[in-house]
Amino acid sequence: MRAVFKLFYRVYRLGTVLIHWSRRRFTSAGWSVAIGLMVSASVGADAENTVVYQTFTLLLGLMGLAMAFSWFFRGKFSIERSLPRFATAGQPLRYRVTVKNLTKKPQAGLALLENLHDPRPGFQEWLEFQKSESRRVPAFRVSKRRRSHPFRVATVEDAEIPPIPAGGEAEVQVEIQAYRRGVLRLTGVTIARPDPMGLFRSFIHVSRPQVILVLPKRYPLPSFALPGSMRYQEGGVALASNIGRSDEFVSLRDYRRGDPVRHIHWRSWAKTGKPIVKEFEDEFFVRHALVLDTFTDDPRSESLEEAISVAASFACTVLTQESLLDLLFVGAESYCFTAGRGLGHADQMLEILAAVKACTDKSFRSLEELVINHVAVVSGCVCAFIAWDEPRQTFVKKLRALGVPVLVFVVIEPEDPRPDPGVMRDDPENFHILEMGHVEKTLAQLGD
Repeated sequence: MRAVFKLFYRVYRLGTVLIHWSRRRFTSAGWSVAIGLMVSASVGADAENTVVYQTFTLLLGLMGLAMAFSWFFRGKFSIERSLPRFATAGQPLRYRVTVKNLTKKPQAGLALLENLHDPRPGFQEWLEFQKSESRRVPAFRVSKRRRSHPFRVATVEDAEIPPIPAGGEAEVQVEIQAYRRGVLRLTGVTIARPDPMGLFRSFIHVSRPQVILVLPKRYPLPSFALPGSMRYQEGGVALASNIGRSDEFVSLRDYRRGDPVRHIHWRSWAKTGKPIVKEFEDEFFVRHALVLDTFTDDPRSESLEEAISVAASFACTVLTQESLLDLLFVGAESYCFTAGRGLGHADQMLEILAAVKACTDKSFRSLEELVINHVAVVSGCVCAFIAWDEPRQTFVKKLRALGVPVLVFVVIEPEDPRPDPGVMRDDPENFHILEMGHVEKTLAQLGD
């Protein structure tokens, strides 16, 4: 059986190579000639009863001549990209590329094609995806959610290059649409020029490796109050910036061994002749836990991608408030990243979310232990789940038993049955089902 899958994998790789090559090499007119060539070849096989073979001969000659011209394109170029630091999944990214002509001959009629790192998976990853896809959508089931391009990371629009004088340069705008979060690798560019008949393009490759970090897709959230209230934060002065009640002066007292030198009140020391220190009140502020569920057998789970987008949306919204936000999830290890009040910024949390991967070798209990050990300092929990089974309901039940307010979001596919609120039945305003394809609409109704 494995040998059969290896054969299918080789066919898959060969097919993708041919499709990529033909899309880049043939112009629109060239595609018309190629299609006409295939049609005339099939119809004109009977040369005694039809003259279509003459059309086939003519089109074949045109295509052969166009391909022959590709050997005569000579040139030398250098490029420089003006790349932004980040892109966002699902949104077009536009940037400028400067192309310099390094020859003594002017160049015209050129196009610039960005070269992306080969996104095709290895055999084992491809095999695991096929198995997970067969479990998700059985062969006999018709589903709109079947993924047609699961490994496509981005598409790039061809950019027309203005005429470049000898030794001169030209600037073009390139547009990339990234489909998945993570690192998008650019390996270089291809300078293309069509043959005189405009059917087939000649290529010159320019190596220029660079990377762009693609951040998760975010949804706009309305203004609404998250569950929870202020709590005492042990060591809060060290954790918070000067916002609200933090670092507020209370009184003066005698120095005690171990007091920080920066708290010494020098004027009082000069008056009394003994060290006096400033005393500050304890730190109380809002601190939320953002719990991300990464436990799935499908490493390319669309439900996980939506859950990450929901988490990213809350990260951008909560961090604009005077509070702390702790992102907790499990990957290769258990992670807790704190941001807000001077400790971190939304961009840093989005960078972390851009690198999150599915956890396939641990149980949900590892996330439960991580959060339970952390809840003593949090005001409330926002949970982004990709399932609503017994382990997750038990986890939420434990949080509520500890007196921690919980806001639950469960991402489901349109074909999946709508889950019962279960342990959240008595708190329906804090339990939300996010159906894929309608996530933005559902989140926009939170403030209603």
